[in-house]
Amino acid sequence: MSDERALLAVEREIALLFRRGRAKVADLSRQVHPELEGMAYSMLGFIEQAGRVRPTDIGAHFSVGKATVSRQIRTLEEIGLVAREADPLDRRAALVSLTEDGADRYLRVRNARTARFRRLMETWPQDDVERFADLLKRFNDLTDEPVGPAER
Repeated sequence: MSDERALLAVEREIALLFRRGRAKVADLSRQVHPELEGMAYSMLGFIEQAGRVRPTDIGAHFSVGKATVSRQIRTLEEIGLVAREADPLDRRAALVSLTEDGADRYLRVRNARTARFRRLMETWPQDDVERFADLLKRFNDLTDEPVGPAER
């Protein structure tokens, strides 16, 4: 396969992965709670991993604006999945964390998702799974680099 064909094949497969990923995250969000949309599942995962986190850090992590984060957190708070408290280091700021119900719902869906990944990957030799993880990390590291002038 030529370099150009290989690059086009990678681009095509990445685009397919992204399209499927967006649809899957929306589905996972609805599995956590039927009123959730889009990135809520990913946001819950970030909050679960962080423990307590400032909304500004959520926005920075997902590269979304303050209004988007505020709207998402407000929805999560209204349905009882997250709680907001004053940041003890800066009373003007808030910290967001999962409620017990939020953690239970998120972990139930995440564990089912992890079990599905396990079933999908069990046909691959362990070396292939490890290599795939390494290659994905390398790719993600590359895509996190600043865009050069020629790419703008």
